[in-house]
Order: sequence, then structure tokens, then C-alpha cells
Amino acid sequence: MSKSVVIGINDPRWRKARLAPLIRHAVTAVLAQEKRAGGLTVLLTDAAALQQLNRDFRGKDRPTNVLSFAPGPGLEGYLGDIAIAYEVAAEEAEASGKSFAHHVLHLSVHGTLHLLGYDHEDDREALLMEAKETLILQDLGIPAPYDEAP
Repeated sequence: MSKSVVIGINDPRWRKARLAPLIRHAVTAVLAQEKRAGGLTVLLTDAAALQQLNRDFRGKDRPTNVLSFAPGPGLEGYLGDIAIAYEVAAEEAEASGKSFAHHVLHLSVHGTLHLLGYDHEDDREALLMEAKETLILQDLGIPAPYDEAP
């Protein structure tokens, strides 16, 4: 089974941010923590692309920060795809007083956990997912994402 994490960049702002290696490391940390193997793709894109994906696949015609897509049938060993919107992540980071890099790594961990079957549809699921995110991010040296902004 492949363990590759492919990073696709289709918005030049992501190249300037130079976060691809850190995102790959964060995703790999999730897989290690969860003792899971498999390949996945992270698309670093813009709000317009996320809005289109959100509309086409979730029926919500608005941009969002991160989306995760499970693989179709017949793709054993492939975990799925994650897409992250640059400007949505940047706006959220600024609004919360967190660094852009830390917020993007949180979104990467969050999206990967979704691919592994975690969700936050009810309070119990949300608490479990948030606890896993916090543990993984703290292992990466990133403050707990659900603490109040400084």
C-alpha cells in the first residue's frame, strides 16, 4: 500500500507561503498516529475552487476552508483528496489571531482525519475529533487550535 502524500498547487500564493513540506509532514503525522497507511492528495487552491467543489459535491454554494473527499470504489490503498482555500484560511487565521502556517496545518490535520472516518456531526464526535487534532498538532509543536486567541 502506498504511503505517498501528493501536494498539488494551483494558486501561486501557496508557492510563496512554502507550506507544502510542512503540510506533508502534518498529514504523515496523522497517518502515523492513527496507524494507517495509504496515499492521498492535498490540493492547495483558492476560494473560487472550494466554492465550486462545495456547490457541486455538498450543495452549498459558498467557499469553505477545507474539504475532504473519500476515494471512489476500486481505489484500495488510496485514502482520498483534501482541498484547502488560500484566502479562506488566511482570513480565518487573521480573525483568530493565529499564524497562517499553524492554521493551515490544523486544516490539513482536520481534513486527513475526515478521510480516516472522523467527523463532527454531533457533540461526541466533535469532541473526539478535536482531541485528536489537538494531540497531533501539539506533537508538531503547534498550540491547541481550540484555545482562545491571544
